[in-house]
Amino acid sequence: MPTIVVGTAGHIDHGKTTLLRALTGIDADRLPEERERGMTIDVGFAHLDFEDGTSLDFVDVPGHDRLVGNMLVGAGEIDAALLVVAANDGPRAQTIEHLELLDALEIRDGIVVVTKVDAVPPDRVAAVVEAAGALVAATSLAGSPIVTASAVSGEGIEALAQLLRELARRVETRALTRPAGPGRLAIDRAFEVRGRGVVVTGTLRGRSLATGDRLRLEPGEAEGRVREVQVHGGARPSHDGGRTALNIVGFEADLPRRGAVLTAGPGIEATDRLLVSLRPATVLRGHQETGAGHRLPPDGARLRLHLGTEQVDAIVGRRGLASPELPGGAVTAIVRLGAPVATFVGDRGVLRQSSPSEAVAGVRVLDPHPPKRVSRRRVTAERQAALVAAIEDADTDAASEALVGLHGAIEARRIAAAAAALAGLAMRASVIGSPPTGGGDPAAPPPGSGLLLAADVASALEGRAEALVVAHHEADAASAGLPLQELRTGLGVALRRLATIDRSMSGDAARAIGRVIDNLIARDRFAREGDRVRDAHRSAGPPPELAAAMDRLEVLLAVAAPPPLAEAVAAAGCSAEGVRALVTAGRIVRISTDLAWASPTYHELAGRALSLARRQPLSPAAFRDATGTSRKYVLAILEDLDRRGILERTAAGHIAGPRAPRHAPRPAAEPAAGSAS
Repeated sequence: MPTIVVGTAGHIDHGKTTLLRALTGIDADRLPEERERGMTIDVGFAHLDFEDGTSLDFVDVPGHDRLVGNMLVGAGEIDAALLVVAANDGPRAQTIEHLELLDALEIRDGIVVVTKVDAVPPDRVAAVVEAAGALVAATSLAGSPIVTASAVSGEGIEALAQLLRELARRVETRALTRPAGPGRLAIDRAFEVRGRGVVVTGTLRGRSLATGDRLRLEPGEAEGRVREVQVHGGARPSHDGGRTALNIVGFEADLPRRGAVLTAGPGIEATDRLLVSLRPATVLRGHQETGAGHRLPPDGARLRLHLGTEQVDAIVGRRGLASPELPGGAVTAIVRLGAPVATFVGDRGVLRQSSPSEAVAGVRVLDPHPPKRVSRRRVTAERQAALVAAIEDADTDAASEALVGLHGAIEARRIAAAAAALAGLAMRASVIGSPPTGGGDPAAPPPGSGLLLAADVASALEGRAEALVVAHHEADAASAGLPLQELRTGLGVALRRLATIDRSMSGDAARAIGRVIDNLIARDRFAREGDRVRDAHRSAGPPPELAAAMDRLEVLLAVAAPPPLAEAVAAAGCSAEGVRALVTAGRIVRISTDLAWASPTYHELAGRALSLARRQPLSPAAFRDATGTSRKYVLAILEDLDRRGILERTAAGHIAGPRAPRHAPRPAAEPAAGSAS
């Protein structure tokens, strides 16, 4: 069962760490310097387990204004917030700044705690409760319950614990409605344990991780194996989500750094370019909201992006990108990063400026690998809006707990379809965690495959496939069908004209093309025989008129001394495609431009030549006398058998060659050299 991660927020010395100690019995200040100075410098951790099995992880963040970057390391991976305001101090600068950052991260679940109520009179407590309520009312935490408490006297601690239990249930239900995504852990700490190796901690998202799993580090692509999974200081065989410590074997170089991501399987690769939605950050001044928010960052703005546990320089690009109308004044943008980060569709972050220090916009990752080259032409406002809507809807509550699993699967399909529609295709693992079933849809990959085609791209490929097969039938009515490899090649060219295919996607693209063809066969629009594909509404053989002409030509060539091929073709009324079909089917053997035999006749003559050559060297004159033909025919047959190694020419005459069958009285039936095959 995953744990819920709750982050603290609030001004320095408002009692966040002391409150957690009263709730959990754990001191989240882990550094000696923190305990000595009585203030949190880096992110700290604690946990609270309830009797019903519900478990909360707390991320305690520093409240000092110079440590906002460290605060965002903790806040970047939380499910809910615990906003702490001291009754003796009231909302202060970092109360407001932290609340603005939580709003930018769109943290919707939380509790406001007014602490130190034992140190002030009741009317002061009431005033601070009112002020705190006014602040949160203008943010994503609007409607959050407010509780008063004292870590010293214990007042309100039990009530806070009850509210936290209810918060956990609410967040847990919402989390279960979301697509899981690949298993991933954003690292916030990494250290070595003597005799054990590397240990990393962070918040686990997506699929569960277990002992023995192979993990990849992004950025960097180093690989390691999970030796042990620990949750709350105890070893477990696996963990479904929440605060997790992993003992990793295999990282022999430098320790993994804060901000990197450990992931299992495909789906998360480091990128330095993101398609995002930007939501103006809420501005709080004098404990009042003074407007709808900051103006959005202009094109080319240089800011700092905080995403997960990473922070990196970023340049916002909005020029040339059709911007849809999004709720809350949000827009879309391409963000170019100063260094690669590992992220996932739907991840939230914050864009900040350093002077003055403030949040500029909330960030939502729409596509970690934005469309480029050919696919960029598909990036319309409507398609961007559809992707934003699919991702946003995945955050809403399910109608009931009974529908949670179904809801998550539906939302996963919507996100996948919208992402594919935007670029023409999408790697399934980079969009959703569990694959949607194909269900006869050429756009949808079956479980375990990678590439999802946009519906219009799949439809266009189907149309192109039908056009290629029809054109082949029109050019060669006698053909059994278009060779499958030619069809695949043609569709590969078509797909690259519709969407950008990176080199790493080539294998997945080939499999996607195969699904398109298989789907046409399954729907009885194509029929496949061997390595050829034909229109399912055409008979397997040539049209009746052509078949009759082919039969007549075969009869004309079933003699030891056949007429010239052109003359026989004219007499039989057979077209060139009929001749090709006869050769391909092995019904005639064509050994030169104007000389051919019906296959049984040719093989009988070739067999007689081999039989004579095994008795004694065979001369053209002897073969002519044995067949009752002319020198023209026997020389052509002997030369053909020499070329194929059935016979071998010597000074004394033709003898059995190296490829002559040992026991057969005549050569095996195969098209002669020089035949049109």
